[in-house]
Amino acid sequence: MKAVALLSSGIDSPVAVYLMLRRGVEVVPVHFRQDPIKEEKVRELWEVLSKYGKLDELIVVDFAEEHVPVFERLKELKKERWTCIFCKWLMLRRACRIGHEVGASAIITGDSLGQVASQTLDNLMIVSSASDLPVLRPLIGMDKEEIVKIAKEIGTFEISAREEPPCPFTPRYPIVRGSPGGFRKVLEELRRCGNSL
Repeated sequence: MKAVALLSSGIDSPVAVYLMLRRGVEVVPVHFRQDPIKEEKVRELWEVLSKYGKLDELIVVDFAEEHVPVFERLKELKKERWTCIFCKWLMLRRACRIGHEVGASAIITGDSLGQVASQTLDNLMIVSSASDLPVLRPLIGMDKEEIVKIAKEIGTFEISAREEPPCPFTPRYPIVRGSPGGFRKVLEELRRCGNSL
């Protein structure tokens, strides 16, 4: 089985990739480039993870390509509270496209239920709508302590824990429990404004 994985510089997604490699899944890692510090960390994480199974070459996608125009339009529409949900939705949509290109049958994410705004059950349901491939979330029922323990055991924690710039797009009050209807309404507004979504 082949799956595309969203790989960030954080603690969670490398652990999710490790768990799926351990199950014999061929993983195609995809990183959304935000800045050179995070990208360098991801390349180091790739090196560590490649010891644990069949990990394909890292695919790097420019974050500014799709995400930034959408975030700017959300701000203009006074809908910036939806930024985190659209961020993950766009990532999943792009990962799904890549998945079809490389013959993958699933998407892997480092989501753990309720840790951040985009990972509440309501928001995970919305985000999942971006993909027609199944979304595998091996960390879904783990708490942070369990994830950190594995990260330390496999050698990714020290890399992930190094200081990096915060996301400049996170709104002050992100939507924590979005509704599918509310999301579709904002999506339609974006499409009417000319965004190719």
